[in-house]
Amino acid sequence: MKKFSIAAALIVLALVVSACGAKSGGGDGSSAASGSGNNGGTKAVKKIIVGTGTQFPNVCFIDDSGKLTGFDVELVRELDKRLPEYEFEFKTMDFSNLLLSLETNKIDFIAHQMEKNPERIEKFLFNKEPYSIFLTKVAVDKNNTTIHSIEDLKGKKVYTTPTSNAAYFLEQYNKDHDNALNIVYSSGAANDLVNIIQSKRVDATMSTDFALAFYPGADGQPALKTVGEPLIQSDVLFVLRKDGQELSDKLDEAIKSVKEDGTLSKLSIQWLGQDFTKSLDEATTK
Repeated sequence: MKKFSIAAALIVLALVVSACGAKSGGGDGSSAASGSGNNGGTKAVKKIIVGTGTQFPNVCFIDDSGKLTGFDVELVRELDKRLPEYEFEFKTMDFSNLLLSLETNKIDFIAHQMEKNPERIEKFLFNKEPYSIFLTKVAVDKNNTTIHSIEDLKGKKVYTTPTSNAAYFLEQYNKDHDNALNIVYSSGAANDLVNIIQSKRVDATMSTDFALAFYPGADGQPALKTVGEPLIQSDVLFVLRKDGQELSDKLDEAIKSVKEDGTLSKLSIQWLGQDFTKSLDEATTK
């Protein structure tokens, strides 16, 4: 049975295997990946280091028993079971270090609810089959009864982060609708989004249903709610190096498998509270 180990144990194991002359080279041009030798001529199992974090609730975090778990983590474990040619090992780190670690061959792919953007596309490879889909909507104070869709935001202040997918959408919306929205950009300071909206400094923001849990009110429940139809669809994918096409293709095959048998939807509901594996067309077509 394949087991996950901490990064330190992986390094020790790699050294032992190398010393014994059993290392299997090649494949995907990866320096982090290594192979486990077999004397019987059976194809070696390649060890793949998966970069993730520990601070993303319900996605990748350390539970009360000290175990690394969450939606992305348990999905990778399930994919590992379906790819016998690989053995996945987790290496945890701060989110800010993930892309650099991938670029410098310290990990082989990233599992951390990653989306494409132009800069990432230029430097890295993304697998093709999304394992989660962000459907972004207008978000307002949970007690708001006047804003029901983006059309109700004409002349109102909408809060967003510069260069984000939401910002690009709002800017394009203004181009197409005679600057109907007053876009307010985050200054980069540690502002409290809930307070900003509840104090009526802005009227709305953009959010996914999944992210609402990160904006609790005094009662511990989400202080915001989403309204209207989904406006943006963003695929969540694994990030690999440009030379990782073979691994990317295998991951796509395994993701299709967990989609087809319902495992992916079950994991999403278990960890994220809803099935976030549906596309915009699937979500709006009943």
